[in-house]
Amino acid sequence: MRSYAKLSLARPLIMGIVNVTPDSFTDGGEFFNTDAAIAHGLRLLGDGADILDIGGESTRPGARPVGSNEEARRVLPVITELAKSGATISIDTRHADVMSKALKAGASIINDVDALEGNGSLAVAAESDVAIVLMHMKGQPATMMDDPSYEDVISEVHDYLGERIATCLSAGITKDRIAIDPGIGFGKTRDQNLEIINNLDRLVEHGCPVLVGLSRKFGKHKPPKYRLPESIAVMVTSVINGAEIVRVHDVSETRDALLAIRYEGAQNMVPKR
Repeated sequence: MRSYAKLSLARPLIMGIVNVTPDSFTDGGEFFNTDAAIAHGLRLLGDGADILDIGGESTRPGARPVGSNEEARRVLPVITELAKSGATISIDTRHADVMSKALKAGASIINDVDALEGNGSLAVAAESDVAIVLMHMKGQPATMMDDPSYEDVISEVHDYLGERIATCLSAGITKDRIAIDPGIGFGKTRDQNLEIINNLDRLVEHGCPVLVGLSRKFGKHKPPKYRLPESIAVMVTSVINGAEIVRVHDVSETRDALLAIRYEGAQNMVPKR
């Protein structure tokens, strides 16, 4: 049986989002307070989250960088407390020092939008035994949506992630520790995002679990919090096309939608509340 981060992939895994930031595109500031972030994480676990993805720096379009000291200050107490519950914790960061501190605090997954290209990041991952997520992003958050263009978006994303997998393998990171993320919304238009979702089988070819983070990114005629129907639709399509991990804000609704299309392992998706 295939697994990721010691979790079975017999069914899609749900990664619940905990943004400890004042400026994330969908819930900026709502869980910026440490206690609120911890309570939110526990609530997501009760709703059926398999993984909690904790981040202290927004990477929404137009976002400005946050110093690693401030980022660590935001996330470390949240990780420490939620790890006590036995939760599988992912640290959503692109800074090597934050990765290192988060692993010591109890994180067991590094989720990096820079695919470990940052200074020292590959070394931190290689010197640990934790799982990682390698993501494709064209440009940087501050400018990535200015004018994203590709000759062939599927081939470019596929080849980039293949190169990053090869780099990780050369550094001693075994393939069973690696998941890949096409970076929906990160330097890609709506049509490019949909093209990726409809061709996820190309990424499955790499032999690593495919993670998609598309929660509340579709339906931009409405505020982010009201985009649940669109999020569920593209999430289900992604799973049908090969995604094995879904990164979402709405864990309970996502769980119910997955139950409707996949019954294998369904008994393990019953909410804990």
